[in-house]
Amino acid sequence: MTDHEALVDRYIAAWNESDTARRRELIARTWTEDASYLDPKLSAQGHAALDAMLQGVQGMFPGHRFRRLGAADAHHDRLRFRWVLEAAGGAPVVEGTDMAVLATDGRMAAVTGFFDPVAA
Repeated sequence: MTDHEALVDRYIAAWNESDTARRRELIARTWTEDASYLDPKLSAQGHAALDAMLQGVQGMFPGHRFRRLGAADAHHDRLRFRWVLEAAGGAPVVEGTDMAVLATDGRMAAVTGFFDPVAA
């Protein structure tokens, strides 16, 4: 597994983690302190706001899980990867592609998310 794939796996794990202390630890290992997140529905800046956002998404989609789709793709300080949000039974709800800017320490400094067509 590449460092980029491990980073994306931590990112996905943070979205899925319901234990507050573990989620905050994953956030700290994955994002820089002033990192930003932006998608068509959500935005956050900094660890506290990221934590609140992830907790909010979990509340909106109880029992759902995010999963990485395929390998991460990277060049220079840019990272791209795909993901799916699945319902408790495994049915896909939405897929997306996220683009990240990496800090010199390897953590994510900014993430921009895009939703792919919603599953029928």
